[in-house]
Amino acid sequence: MLMVERVWSRTRDWFASPANQTDALQMFKAALAATAAWALAEMVLGLEQAFLAPWVALLTVHATVHRTLWRGVQTVLAVGAGILLSLVVVTAFEATVWSFGLALLVGLILGRLPWLREEGVTVATTALFVITTGYNLSEQRAIDLLPDRLLDTAVGVGVAVLVNLLVFPPLNDRSAQQQIDDVDAKLGSLLSDMATQMERPWDSQEEDDWIERTREISRDVDHAWSLVNTAREAGRWNPRRRRHPGEEIQGYPQILLRLEEGVVQTQSIARQVRESSREADSWDERFRGRYIALLAETGRRVADPDQDVAPLRADLRELADDLSDEDLGARYWPLYGALIANLQAIVDVVDDVATARPVRT
Repeated sequence: MLMVERVWSRTRDWFASPANQTDALQMFKAALAATAAWALAEMVLGLEQAFLAPWVALLTVHATVHRTLWRGVQTVLAVGAGILLSLVVVTAFEATVWSFGLALLVGLILGRLPWLREEGVTVATTALFVITTGYNLSEQRAIDLLPDRLLDTAVGVGVAVLVNLLVFPPLNDRSAQQQIDDVDAKLGSLLSDMATQMERPWDSQEEDDWIERTREISRDVDHAWSLVNTAREAGRWNPRRRRHPGEEIQGYPQILLRLEEGVVQTQSIARQVRESSREADSWDERFRGRYIALLAETGRRVADPDQDVAPLRADLRELADDLSDEDLGARYWPLYGALIANLQAIVDVVDDVATARPVRT
């Protein structure tokens, strides 16, 4: 019973993710497009070698309507080139092992052309399918089949475009939103963990772990950029955009730019602390306790940037002012000043994220 509950919980969590929901919908749409294309080519139009229609449909269903249309054009060109290539090779050399290899080699070379690069292997794959399924056909018969093969290709692309356009065309807004929220949460968690660990004797391994976590968060930001760009592309030629204008998506790039700055500043704090521990510097307690408390509070505000950060700014200014009147050694001020500046920059990031268009629903 416990195992069933775990499986159910994981399944529910998986489907709760907007990105996974989009992936599942795209798989369903690809299967639907391929099935419909095969039925139309085989049962309605009676085309020979109707396998090309569902195969092309699978190749054409992409994450956005815009990309489906654009890649559909490339698929038609690539498949058409593969069909013509197979016809030329078989006509010139018949269907032999050597002509088969030649067709694949030429197809791979054609696939390197700029206007076919995204569908590069499709030329060679089409030639492979056409030759292997029709190797015993006469030259005249192969020529007679050319219109059917080209029509199969057009059917596959046309059905894929219609399915992606009419069946819940993806917007991807929620996937981008969730990814940005995840970056907020991870960055805030890292700052809070740094504050907690800095209350204990420092361990260089912990500081190395902090830096590695900033790299992971940076990769998450890159992924967020990819999702935002996909979401913006998904709005093109998408009939659902009328009901979901997606105005918030226009503010996401500004938020990501600020989050990138926050990651850089956090990594700088981690490096400063690491270098300080290597030199066995003893932080002044007048600075240490207050700074760690501000770092922890900043972490909480990063995880929930809707909160007011004005008190943090005031506390940081007060810390700098108080220390400027203290009798601190000159060797400490470069470190303390850098850490305060880094934290001030992160507070500014939190403020900018909160005042940008709302990310959360």
